[in-house]
Amino acid sequence: MNFYVLKIRHIIIAACALVAAFILAFTVPRAVSVFNVNGREIPIYSVERDDNKISVTFDCAWNDEDIDAILKTLADYNCRATFFVVGTWAEKYPDAVRKIRDAGHEIGNHSYNHADYTKLSKKDIQADLDKCDAVVEGIIGEKPRLMRAPSGGYNDTVVKAAEESGRTYIQWSVDGIDYGDSEAAAIYERCVKRTKAGDIILLHNGTKNTANVLPKILEALECKFEFSTVSELIYADNYVIDNTGRQFPENNLKKSEN
Repeated sequence: MNFYVLKIRHIIIAACALVAAFILAFTVPRAVSVFNVNGREIPIYSVERDDNKISVTFDCAWNDEDIDAILKTLADYNCRATFFVVGTWAEKYPDAVRKIRDAGHEIGNHSYNHADYTKLSKKDIQADLDKCDAVVEGIIGEKPRLMRAPSGGYNDTVVKAAEESGRTYIQWSVDGIDYGDSEAAAIYERCVKRTKAGDIILLHNGTKNTANVLPKILEALECKFEFSTVSELIYADNYVIDNTGRQFPENNLKKSEN
């Protein structure tokens, strides 16, 4: 008799645990950094907002010669930006990383050595991200929460590697295409004419013209938009992403379908 009583008690406890888990799963807000559209994982490219916030971001992988100029311009226009740094760049230019943080900007993870993540396993991607995190943490005492894959190259494995390791994958919706021999006027046109509320702008440091044209870009944008870091722009929980990579509050997704 005691055996059957004990068995029934275990069944009841297990059932209660399952019910509790079910309730918890559907009542606690969850941060979802990807949205599966037609079988493909999509990261965040832009954000649907009721205000006029945008984010200016920089990928740092080359040199640090223009960091001081970029930081001065950002300060002049009261623009707090997000810098996605490569780990080897941070190792080579730790003072630049400190300057970025001390100026009030956000630092994200841009891989350790700019490898092609689309050719790596989930385990190797996470190990590479961890390595970059360790470098940044060793310099400023905190780990990045955001990541951007090298060259923006991703597949399901890349995005899931970010999400499952607690990181939020950030792409961009406006590309300045400011590297190589890109001329200042063309960079300006791409950044200013195409930007809308909720957009994430991609620029780079260590280029021929970015630091020089940045004052003109920010002067034009500040008339229409409020600058914010990516973490301030995106929604932390209760959101979904549509097939363009635009992030919406969960109950507002239908706006993107109209």
